Amino acid sequence: MEKIVIVMPTFNEAKNIGFMIEELFEKEFPKIKNAQMHLLVVDANSPDGTGEVVKGYLEKYENLHLLSKEKGGLGADYIAGFKYAIKELSADAVIEMDGDGQHPPDNVARMVDAYLAGADYVIGSRYIPGGSVPKEWEFTRRAVSYLGNLFIRTIWLSRRVHDMTTGFRLTRVNGVLDNMKLDEIREQKRFAYKIDLLYKTLKRAKKVVEVPLEFKPRTREKSKFNTNEMIVTFKLAVLIAMIKRKKFIKFGIVGFIGFLVNAIGIELFVKTRITIGLANASESLSMLPGLKIFTEPSSWAGALGAEMAIISNFALNNLWTFKENKITKVVSIIRSFIKFNLTSLGAVIIQFIVIGSAVVFFGDSVLVRQLALVFSIVFLIVPYNYTMYNLFIWKSWDINRIKQRLSRV
Repeated sequence: MEKIVIVMPTFNEAKNIGFMIEELFEKEFPKIKNAQMHLLVVDANSPDGTGEVVKGYLEKYENLHLLSKEKGGLGADYIAGFKYAIKELSADAVIEMDGDGQHPPDNVARMVDAYLAGADYVIGSRYIPGGSVPKEWEFTRRAVSYLGNLFIRTIWLSRRVHDMTTGFRLTRVNGVLDNMKLDEIREQKRFAYKIDLLYKTLKRAKKVVEVPLEFKPRTREKSKFNTNEMIVTFKLAVLIAMIKRKKFIKFGIVGFIGFLVNAIGIELFVKTRITIGLANASESLSMLPGLKIFTEPSSWAGALGAEMAIISNFALNNLWTFKENKITKVVSIIRSFIKFNLTSLGAVIIQFIVIGSAVVFFGDSVLVRQLALVFSIVFLIVPYNYTMYNLFIWKSWDINRIKQRLSRV
């Protein structure tokens, strides 16, 4: 039977923790038949006696545990709880759950069901059908919460998660949490830890499921979240977005260098014997509809410029953009370069057609050739090349995982 441990950090929650313990053990845990449920309270030496309240329940509930530690921040408390749950309690999964009642205990069974059905990561979401934020929240807080989540989803290009800042989540240990350097989670003293933990978990979890969360208001005391926490959270989200897109940024820089090589190459080749010879050799095609582009030296110059850019891109991408997958052996480099050229053949053809068509319709000039080059690169070649490089050359994308995502769309 699967063992699931709820990790519940507390600081000055003496008025709330008793209610949470009783609700879970008396009402919610008995509903869950196919998993062994435990509750681990991580108390940061609360001066209001939260730890003492928990100790009063330890004899009554066998699966209740208390971990007392120095105050180190919400993230640090959760991480300490995860480590304890994995090492001391042999947890198969852990649930992040607040001790102030804002995460309704009756949502636990729903999350466990999703996990037992095969999910690696179950997220309690306020922003899917059935989820909600408290009606008591003023308009400003509602707007900040919704727009903040939308902002993070946008810069992360996230489609599979709708609630990026929720703190109610279940995570599988095997292959996910135990494959993570927990001590390296950023902003452990703040609420912002949730963003980094979310990012790192999504990288490892194969199946992610969102379940509706009716987020409750904190009735006994004022919420501990504030404007400063919000700013730190958004700053970390932007940093992670940059890290997520670092490879694409490098790819863009290499591509720009390739563009310069390409643009110069076109002008160097356009009036040479080789391009004029190829154009003349294709003269017989000029009478066929749509094939006049073969008789234009600029078309062939476009193809040769593209090949120069391919050579430049292969070298720089191998040494820099995809250096973690860098090809080093001579035979492998030759083999990969041939494969690189074959996968990039589409770019050569695209550039040949676009530049050739442009000079046929608008006249053969430097301006026409260069504008056609920019159009073909920006709208056609960049997305084509980036996809081909990741899938077939440096293989940094998991094709099977992509297929799984597409099947869920």
